[in-house]
Amino acid sequence: MVKFAHMSDVHLGGWKQEEMQDLNFQSFQKALQVCIDEKVDFVLIAGDLFDTPYPSIEILKKTFAEFRKIHDENIKCFIIGGSHDYSVAGKTFLEVLEKAGFCKNVANFRIEDEKIVLSPTIFNGIVLYGYPGKKTGLDINDLKKVVLDEVEGFRIFMLHTTIDKAKGDLPIEAIDADSLPYADYYAMGHLHIDFNYKNFVYPGPVFPNNFAELETLKCGSFYIVETLGNETKRKKIQLKIKDVEIVDFIATNSNATEEIILELRDRDLNDKVVLLRVRGELENFKNSDIDFKRIEDFAKSKMAYSFLKNTHNLKTKNPDIENEIEQSGDVEAETIKIFSTENPSKFDNLLPVLMNSLSIEKQLGETSDNFSKRIFDESRKILDF
Repeated sequence: MVKFAHMSDVHLGGWKQEEMQDLNFQSFQKALQVCIDEKVDFVLIAGDLFDTPYPSIEILKKTFAEFRKIHDENIKCFIIGGSHDYSVAGKTFLEVLEKAGFCKNVANFRIEDEKIVLSPTIFNGIVLYGYPGKKTGLDINDLKKVVLDEVEGFRIFMLHTTIDKAKGDLPIEAIDADSLPYADYYAMGHLHIDFNYKNFVYPGPVFPNNFAELETLKCGSFYIVETLGNETKRKKIQLKIKDVEIVDFIATNSNATEEIILELRDRDLNDKVVLLRVRGELENFKNSDIDFKRIEDFAKSKMAYSFLKNTHNLKTKNPDIENEIEQSGDVEAETIKIFSTENPSKFDNLLPVLMNSLSIEKQLGETSDNFSKRIFDESRKILDF
């Protein structure tokens, strides 16, 4: 019997807020400490250890210190690159970790007769294969060509990709899970979900990577897995670091600031991550009339650990665009104002809304074609044609 940990999507350095970066790192620290306490034989990290191929030196120093801890406990670590670790140049800091002796990248393959042949890494009777994730779904076509070098033993296939059974309604490409070469355990990464299909396992992110994930997941997770012949026994480990306080507020009038503060006054915010989602349609006032700085200061006065807001579903009905621009101090808005003055058009009042629609971000794993279509469809709605 062998015991191992399966984690993925750590995304160290991914949060912009320093205190959230710290929580992300603490969650990773806790995950590795659980691995030590559980006396696992090895750890699998199925992609996206870092949020970028070139993380900051501070992130690297702290990460190396954590890998040293499990190395000193004689716990092996096997890893593959993810879509965020991916670099067109093929060089990432995962190589530095490997050369330091802290982990082994199991993505070892060659091209033969238009097939991608994966060579195994063998450890204590466990046969490990891996294929890295790539940006914009480039890995999907590759995986259709993958075959494995046949070796006897318990097979683990590490993948950072999307399988069809797990994608749901996401507008992203996926590989047919049943078309992949057989393995006794598929250590999946890429989708930030806790999902099991047959022997395909997504463990969820080690820490939620954005507002919506914090709202849904509350904390990170991973799996401890024990092999029983060709079967596995799985135990989910939740990595709770801080409590999350969710405040869902519907703004209906210009008293929104006071009403949100009143709502926060009755809540225990001490040492919690406060998620404020404000939605609704504003008719007689603007988004900028809500004093979010004052709201954040109040939350911090109640000893909130961190304050995050989301106003994606907060809309302004028939906004006074010129007044909005004058008060915003926004360079983009000022540019639109000057352009509209010098180039008057019946479409002038649509420019800010159109610019906002063009700022939407490409979803993780979304193809370029689907992303372009989504932007085009949104622009058509605004322009009404």
